[in-house]
This record gives sequence, structure tokens and C-alpha cells, in this order.
Amino acid sequence: MNAPFLKKAPVVSTHGCRLNAYESEAMRDLATRAGVENAVIVNTCAVTAEAVRKARKDIRRLRRENPGATLIVTGCAAQTEPQTFAAMPEVDRVIGNAEKMQPATWEDFGTERVQVDDIMSVTETAGHLIDGFGTRSRAYVQVQNGCDHRCTFCIIPYGRGNSRSVPAGVVVEQIARLVGKGFEEVVLTGVDLTSWGADLPGAPRLGNLVRRILKLVPDLPRLRISSIDSIEVDPDLMEAIATEPRLMPHLHLSLQHGHDLILKRMKRRHLRGDAIRFCEEARRLRPDMVFGADIIAGFPTETEEHFEASLDLVADCGLTWLHVFPYSPRQGTPAARMPAVDGATIKGRAARLRAAGDRAAESHLAAQVGQVHRVLMESPRMGRTEQFAEVDFAADQPEGRIVTARITGRDGARLAAVAL
Repeated sequence: MNAPFLKKAPVVSTHGCRLNAYESEAMRDLATRAGVENAVIVNTCAVTAEAVRKARKDIRRLRRENPGATLIVTGCAAQTEPQTFAAMPEVDRVIGNAEKMQPATWEDFGTERVQVDDIMSVTETAGHLIDGFGTRSRAYVQVQNGCDHRCTFCIIPYGRGNSRSVPAGVVVEQIARLVGKGFEEVVLTGVDLTSWGADLPGAPRLGNLVRRILKLVPDLPRLRISSIDSIEVDPDLMEAIATEPRLMPHLHLSLQHGHDLILKRMKRRHLRGDAIRFCEEARRLRPDMVFGADIIAGFPTETEEHFEASLDLVADCGLTWLHVFPYSPRQGTPAARMPAVDGATIKGRAARLRAAGDRAAESHLAAQVGQVHRVLMESPRMGRTEQFAEVDFAADQPEGRIVTARITGRDGARLAAVAL
């Protein structure tokens, strides 16, 4: 159908990662352009069993709130277990991760209730043109999708497919367009970002893309990288960290654990010492660098000694922002067949890790008082520093603009500042 734009865009409920949020906006645009009316789209996450449970709960709520709407389920959980959602009486259509990004899916709604093909057969990732997530602060640009690695705990490759990259020229063109629209910060996003380029001619690396963006889009004030695998960081990216002030001093690392035996059982590609050396080198090159990290608590066979190594990693790597995941078995992964840790123990260890993360964040925030920062305003009175700390202002500031400010104090997890 080729109906005109609707006055009201479809309702979209997003679960999971920043890439899902990016794709939700692309879907909203595709569905609106196709004239899809009275629709609710649930973009699911499959990273844990709890994520799938939350998606099902959300679907039931949205059906109650939108009784006459067409309810569409898509995303990683829909890709990995389509029949689970097709069996729900609340669901009208189930669409796979590849299909959801294709204009034809939304232009021809047809009669096919479940439209989920083999994600492993997908060979390209399109650079969809979207203008941010409903704000004027930062824009997200998808440069990569999928993953070629097979960590024993992870179902995501089966939801996203193999790694595939958006060509550099397409990325640069999109970022230049976004800067022309007034965005002052762009975030590069993907499933396995440091694998970008391996499937492109000449196999360029992520550092090459970063340096090309900064050179060819000189008016871009801030470039940020989302989650990376530190063992795959290339020399060009390290050079950019050292020499490019427009590359933000904030890296989120996929570390997952702090003990070598558990890392091997996870089938990770780094050891504890690799993570520590990377953080030391990145901080040597860029002294204001801060790190976030994903860490799993209670992976199968984890002993108290193994767990203590993860706790120690917070200090040994100098981590600031922690994302802690209590281990949750995913059917079909090797880790789900390994000897499990008791649920209460997992919960307790996750709480201890979060407490260590809270202490690290508090230490970082306390050290910022009295410092001058350039803050990107996300709302009239809240913005973020280059290291991604939240900052509150007592007076309105221009939303979407970068404000030079002095940090005057802190209130819990946020800094307080006055504009200079």
C-alpha cells in the first residue's frame, strides 16, 4: 500500500539494547511511510530468559491497552523463538529481525502471520537513515549487525545472524547528514562493533572508520563508540584514542568475567590480563578515559574464588559504569548444559557486583567536583559529560547544544553544574 503519512505513528515498545532502539525508530518510519494504521510494534530482546518473560508481559499489557490494534512482535526473541509468540492469543503477526528492516514488509502486510526467515542467510546491513530517538541531543548510527563469535552463554548470533558491516562511505554520508540537521554527537552502534569491516573489500578495521569519519565530517563535535570487544581493538583505534579529542573518552567494554577459567568456559577471546592491559594502555593514551563494562554474575561452575576475580576486576581495570547481568540460561546455548550455580547465590553475587560498581561511580563523580566539563544537553536541565556522567542544571540550557559548565557538587548518581 502507498498511503500518505499518518497523523499518528505506530506505537513502538522497545526492549533491550541501543541497537534495538535504533531499529525501532527505523521501523516506526518504515511503517508510517507505508501507511500502516492502528499498529503496536513490540521489538523484543533475547539476551536472557528474563528479557523474554518481560516481552511477553509487555505484549499482554499492550493488548489490553490497545484492543483493536494490530499487534506485531519482532526483534531477537521473535527471531529465535517465533512460535512462542505466534502461540500468544494477543499477537497478530511475528516478524523476523531481517524482515523488520525491509520496506516491503510494511508496504505489503499480506496474510502471512509468521514472517521469520533464516537470519544466517542475511549478508548485508543497510545504513537506515533516522534522525535520533525523538530528541535533539545525540544520533545513533548503525554501522554493523550480527556476530561471528559463539560465546557459550549467548543466543544473540541466532537472533542477529553473522557479522555484516555498513560500508564506510554510507556511514560518513549519514553522519554528515545528521550533523547538517544540527546533531552535535553521533554514537556508532552495532552488535559486535569491533568486527566492523571484516566482510568489506580490503577488510578495514573500526579504527579506520573512526578516523575517516573525523576527517571527512570536520563539523562533527563529538563521536562516541558503543560497546566494544577490547581484544579486537586495532592500532588505528588506539591512535584515535590518543590523538582525536572529538572521540569521546568513554568506552563500554564487553568483559563478562574476571577469571581466566570462566572466560575460557564462556569461549571468550581474551584473558583477564588482556583486559587489564588494554585499560591501562587506553588510559595512558587518554588520561581522562573512563570505562563501562558488562559482567555476568553466577556463570555455571563459578566458585566464590572465580567471582572474587570479577569483583577485583572493577578496581584492576578502573571501571566506572557497570552493567551487571545475573546469569540466566538460554535454551540452545552450551552454557545452559553446564552445572548451574544456585539462584540465591547468583542474586547475591550480582548485588555485590552492583555495589562495587556503585562505589566506583561515586568515586568518579566525587572527583569531578570543581572541574570544568563540556556537557551535551539532553533536556533543558540535564546533560552528559564527555565521560557520560549525568549533570543537572538549576536553570534552563539550550537542548541539544554543548554547554561549558563548572561542576559544583553531586546529588546521588548525578552531578550539579552551573554554565560558564
